Amino acid sequence: MLDTATDDQIIARLYAGAPDSLEFRKLRKRLLRETREALAAYAMLPAGGERPRWLVCLSGGKDSYTLLAVLLELRWRGLLPVDLLACNLDQGQPGFPATVLPEFLATLGVAHRIEYRDTYSIVTAKVPATKTYCSLCSRLRRGHLYRIAREEGCQAVVLGHHRDDILETFLLNLFHGGRLAAMPPKLLNEEGDLLVLRPLAHVAEADCARFARDMGFPVIPCDLCGSQEGLQRAQVKAMVDEWERRHPGRRAVMFKALTNARPSHLADPAIFDFAALVPGLPKG
Repeated sequence: MLDTATDDQIIARLYAGAPDSLEFRKLRKRLLRETREALAAYAMLPAGGERPRWLVCLSGGKDSYTLLAVLLELRWRGLLPVDLLACNLDQGQPGFPATVLPEFLATLGVAHRIEYRDTYSIVTAKVPATKTYCSLCSRLRRGHLYRIAREEGCQAVVLGHHRDDILETFLLNLFHGGRLAAMPPKLLNEEGDLLVLRPLAHVAEADCARFARDMGFPVIPCDLCGSQEGLQRAQVKAMVDEWERRHPGRRAVMFKALTNARPSHLADPAIFDFAALVPGLPKG
């Protein structure tokens, strides 16, 4: 592995083969702007003179590559006073190209940690082949990432979930979970010692895909476990895709609704005091 490079060197290497087009420059600027908006809106940035360390989780998918690139550029521009440690958890899926991410990170000179834990064998032993592996797999992955963050002195685990992931999770909970909930952009873990951050909360999936393609990132497919077909999330995604096709901009409007909740117009007495609504004298 190369020694950790300076921010100038990292950015030069990162964008060495990037397109020199107006469209790409606009995309790059939009990603930076929307990430800064989320960092500010959800108070992700450290307060005062504190300089925390963040564990940036990389799966090898388009979203996590985009996350890392945007955070590196924000740090380079002096807009993110945070030390970054990239991390990939190799979970032992058959066919996982174990050398791709280490080589990519070493070439950039980005500080990183690669961890191998065969959670795949555990999941396949406990979950029937007809069921989805995702729930147990994600719990095991989260536990290892929390452990790594503590070992490395990180204050936050940073994930590459984008606006569409958050919206689809909301719809999954609505249709199948019987609750109004989504992926929060900022979360304190149950132990209370780590933050979970999603800086791409305002970024569209299509922009992540376009950016990863234009940058030529060595994307690793997300279907290595073979359990992707027919998932409820895939069905919800297809439904939203159809809505977007018929009514362009639907995703943006739906996500905006998640930022504009009105408890008095819902039906949960735990978050709004309906008992306090009593008629009084006419106003005026």
